[in-house]
Amino acid sequence: MQFANPYYLYLLLVIPVFVLLYFLLNRWKRKTYEKFGDTSVITQLMPEVSEIKPVIKLTLRMIAVALLVIAIARPQTGAKLAKAKHKGVELMILLDVSNSMLAQDIKPNRLDRAKLAIQKLMDQLDNDKIGIIVFAGKPYVQLPITFDYAAGKLFLSTISTDMIPTQGTAIGAAIDMAMNSFSFTDKTKNKAIIIISDGENHEDDAVASAKAAVDKGVYVHTIGIGSTEGSPIPIKGKSGNSFKQDNEGKTVVTKLNETMLQEISTAGKGIYVHASNADVGLTKIMDEIDKMEKKEFDEKIYSDYEDQYQYFIAFALFFMLWELFIFERKSKWYYKLNIFGENKKVN
Repeated sequence: MQFANPYYLYLLLVIPVFVLLYFLLNRWKRKTYEKFGDTSVITQLMPEVSEIKPVIKLTLRMIAVALLVIAIARPQTGAKLAKAKHKGVELMILLDVSNSMLAQDIKPNRLDRAKLAIQKLMDQLDNDKIGIIVFAGKPYVQLPITFDYAAGKLFLSTISTDMIPTQGTAIGAAIDMAMNSFSFTDKTKNKAIIIISDGENHEDDAVASAKAAVDKGVYVHTIGIGSTEGSPIPIKGKSGNSFKQDNEGKTVVTKLNETMLQEISTAGKGIYVHASNADVGLTKIMDEIDKMEKKEFDEKIYSDYEDQYQYFIAFALFFMLWELFIFERKSKWYYKLNIFGENKKVN
């Protein structure tokens, strides 16, 4: 069982407040009666006044209010396993997390700008699978291919340059890992790789890996993030103008290696986009991916919760009607039936 609007349940807190106010009011009334004389004498002067019925009416009202609050919160039950079909592509994003991605020639820095673009991409996806591989000197799967975009955003938020201690830019190894993550169950060309990197410190033969990907029907696109003029690398955790230096004490400047990224995209039969502060370039690449052949996926999900609020409304109405038929004063009819155990005769 679950509630579609659970925040309305906080309204249940007003019930004990009403009950407390009721008893405080009754206490005030008793003290007021005491000013006019002995309480037992005053009670005899008001034989039709019932002490029990108002409490019963209050109880019924509070039960009705509680049931209405629960109804507003929309209780739901009956979750069942359903199979939903999706028709789309398998997309693997390879994100460079080497220290050079901290350069600020793309604001706020290369890595954060790339993460923001990937998050926006996830907001636009519907029927496509997505996965994320982070790489520096070595690649690691950050998010296996999935339809769960919420989990994707969660994993994306944890990405930083501290994830991989081995520095470098092993693009080829990252492509190979992406290929092992895909499911090659048929010959449908519905798979693509997007590499987001500055292309520096190339460790292996990424061009050969891109060609091998194409042979299996996977297109490889690249996004160059950074400037060709270069930018210093801030030292993480230090404030001010603290930048990485080489062994000679000179500030290290990281430059975008467009040539390498262009060669990879050409070998992978994809396109190359140079990211800017205004646009990282994922939109242009997704326009190309949208032209690809789509594959039908089956996904097992929990769904089809049924609302049960109508039952709570029905019970609330029952208690409200019951409360209406209870009169606060004593009656001969109630006295004869002795429902409330009141044995005083009504004149």
